[in-house]
Amino acid sequence: MSRARLIHLNGPPGIGKSTLARRYAAEHAGVLLCDVDVLRTMIGGWQEDDGAAGRARTAALALITGYLGTGHDVVLPQLVARDDQLSRFTAAARAAGAGHVHVMLTADTETLLRRFHGRAEAARDEWTAYATSLWAEQGGDDALVSLSARLDAFPAVRVTSTDPETTYAGLLVALGEHV
Repeated sequence: MSRARLIHLNGPPGIGKSTLARRYAAEHAGVLLCDVDVLRTMIGGWQEDDGAAGRARTAALALITGYLGTGHDVVLPQLVARDDQLSRFTAAARAAGAGHVHVMLTADTETLLRRFHGRAEAARDEWTAYATSLWAEQGGDDALVSLSARLDAFPAVRVTSTDPETTYAGLLVALGEHV
């Protein structure tokens, strides 16, 4: 059996992290999809609770470490834009004796903004609506473009997010899987 991996899909909101993670888990038996944003919405009163995000991430780290310890992969669709937070995920994988594959999904500015606004318009869940309003409060499009530039500095395997099929194929190549 090969070494378990934490497959961390990082990138700006709306880039396709969750979509790719769901597909990857569906096509790879035994892989745990750990979506921190979903965990956050399971905390009572999460919309008004400033500490919910941090506690959801802490809970996810414990879940990730425990699951990796079983020898199975975890796929994590999670925006992480700070070195200290990224190092927490690396440490969780290391604590389980697993690898950490940091994949950064990228797109040009026009595509990034189009996808974000399209996702916001089609929001069918509480989290997406909530996150969209947060980004609007933090500066909207300018904040997203600035975030994307900051993410460019992170060490990661880069996968350009285009259409779902091409992006998924790029992810498989980045993970060393045959396409």
